[in-house]
Amino acid sequence: MRYLKIIFFVFLILNFYNVSFAEETYFIDMQKLLNQSKAGKEAKDFLKKKIITGDKQFKEEGELLKKEEIDLIAKKKTLSTDEYKKTLNQLREKNVKFQRKRANFTRIIATQRADARNRLMQALDPILTKYMSENNIQIIIYKKYVAMANSKLDLTDKVLGIFNKELKSLNLK
Repeated sequence: MRYLKIIFFVFLILNFYNVSFAEETYFIDMQKLLNQSKAGKEAKDFLKKKIITGDKQFKEEGELLKKEEIDLIAKKKTLSTDEYKKTLNQLREKNVKFQRKRANFTRIIATQRADARNRLMQALDPILTKYMSENNIQIIIYKKYVAMANSKLDLTDKVLGIFNKELKSLNLK
């Protein structure tokens, strides 16, 4: 009876030992998934265009403010002190409004970028869950946390293909 218990115990330990090493850990490159997917590229291009047009507008508006400042400095000797102070205060108010507008634009872009990333991640979650259940995968980790691994364990391209089929666009506006 004692030998039976020992054999059972050894068999149990060996069984768990084999099970724990039978499953492999896979990894995905999240940056690649987010940046190279169709929806991710579309969102990235949309935000890039918006930033470029906004920067162009702010650059033009900033140059106009500088020109007004230069004109005011040139007219300083011809204007009375009250008129100069009044014009200077108006120019300062314009500059403050410009700075607020610029900061607001930056905040909006950051919010849209974060929203687009969150929407991509939310769309990716059920795809990864389904892929894991279909392929009997227990764990997927981000590539940035992997020091070294066999490239056969990289699921990025497979998941990217599925992700592109499932999510065509984010429809950012």
